[in-house]
This record gives sequence, structure tokens and C-alpha cells, in this order.
Amino acid sequence: MTARREKLEAMLVDDAQDAMLRYMLALEWEKEGEHQRSLEIFDGLMSDDPAYVPAFLMAGQQLARLDRTDDARAIYRRGIDYARKQGDEHAAGEMGQFLMELGAE
Repeated sequence: MTARREKLEAMLVDDAQDAMLRYMLALEWEKEGEHQRSLEIFDGLMSDDPAYVPAFLMAGQQLARLDRTDDARAIYRRGIDYARKQGDEHAAGEMGQFLMELGAE
């Protein structure tokens, strides 16, 4: 267990819905190679707070690295929709580029 992950988990005890803390915790789990745990946290974050668009981007990238291309495409498409609803064309464009790199299906 890393000290950074421990600190994030301790902070989440006080505010379990903090999107940024949840996002950072998911990244820590990924760094430790615990992809399933990381993706579970991203999934919960995307469901609870879809306005937190970076979760879609990072979950999509992780899924693509794990060769879960169809899942990555689905996440990017959802993320693009949420980004556009918020007027965040930069994030929508970035995810659109990743989606194109995965190939259309």
C-alpha cells in the first residue's frame, strides 16, 4: 500500500463524494497495477458525477491500454456527450481524437 493512496483513502473518509479525491485514488490504484479496482472507482465517479469529465478520459485510456477497445470506445462516447453538455469542447475534442485512434465501430 502506498503512502499516497493511504492519504487519499483517509481524506475520503471525511468526504466520500469528493470527485477529485476519487479521481486521484483511481489513478493511484492504476499505478499499482490494480486495474479492476481503479476502473470500479472511475465507474462510480462517472455514474455519481458525470460532470467530472476527466474520469471519462482516464478510464478510456486505461481501458485502451488493457486492450478493452470496445469498452474504451463506449466510455469516450459517453464522455464526449457529457463534455459537450458542459460546453467543454477541448475535452470533447481530446476524447474524440482518442476515439478515432481506436478506429470506428
